[in-house]
Amino acid sequence: MRAPDLLGRRLCIFTGKGGVGKSTVTAAMALLAAEHGRRVLVVEVDAKGNVTDRFEHPPVGFVPVEVHPGVHAMAMDTEASLREYLRLNLRVPVLGRIGPLARVFDFVATAAPGVKEVLTIGKVCWEVRESLEDRAPWDLVLVDAAASGHVIAQLGAPRSIRELVAVGPVRHQTEWMNALLEDPEVTALNVVVTPEEMPVVETIELVAAARSELAVPFGAVVVNRVLPELFTRADEEAFEAMRRPDLRERVAERVGPGAGPVLDGARLAVSLRRTRAGHLARLREAVDLPMLYVPYLFSRSHGLRETRVVAEALGAELGL
Repeated sequence: MRAPDLLGRRLCIFTGKGGVGKSTVTAAMALLAAEHGRRVLVVEVDAKGNVTDRFEHPPVGFVPVEVHPGVHAMAMDTEASLREYLRLNLRVPVLGRIGPLARVFDFVATAAPGVKEVLTIGKVCWEVRESLEDRAPWDLVLVDAAASGHVIAQLGAPRSIRELVAVGPVRHQTEWMNALLEDPEVTALNVVVTPEEMPVVETIELVAAARSELAVPFGAVVVNRVLPELFTRADEEAFEAMRRPDLRERVAERVGPGAGPVLDGARLAVSLRRTRAGHLARLREAVDLPMLYVPYLFSRSHGLRETRVVAEALGAELGL
């Protein structure tokens, strides 16, 4: 299946099960876009500071900060988003903390589904609309979105609010948000997954749920941490033969006592590769979306070097 033109969109959302490398992929896509001349805004929804770590930059706040040439980043803050909404849309000046208003908002948000989520996705849509109308400097907005268990509620918030409000400015605003989110020329929802059982199951369920409950267009499934094909079938058979007790002793005599652990490691590598290949086959069979493959990086760091390697892999997958 042909790779999508993700750098040609104006809004790319990345979700996935926790721990699959969603922040790394989002940062890598931002770096790739910046290196191709795009001015990028990265919005971190969970506000954990993980995205800026990938650029070796301290955590940022609600105001966008340049974390790398061509890449700005901001962390979502619901209260700050409410303050901005009141100032821009209702012309209500808010000084200091919102205080009692925030408590009222929390009460309403608990009672009415989608109210709190719409402030998050609304801020994202606002930045995209401002960029489309040349009032914001971004060519591309990338969202390190909520995990797969929560992203449906966030992306569906404008629709939920529209169903609650029949007329007025709030309904009008949710209508233009929906128009942006549902435009395949503007938006792409991407799912990051690793070739393991639970992430694959969650991805299959997420794609089905999103197609049932949303009209947000998909971009691609980014398969992260793909193990390389280290050995041929003949290599595997040779390694297994050398594990026989008689041959194992002879190999140890020739190459030293480390031969045993090496053979054990080879068997483990083959087993992991085959297991993950099975999960990938299930994913490809169940999800008819373009898939981009990112290799497993045997590194414990999450700095710019790793981000650049992942960006190069994504660029190759996208044909850039």
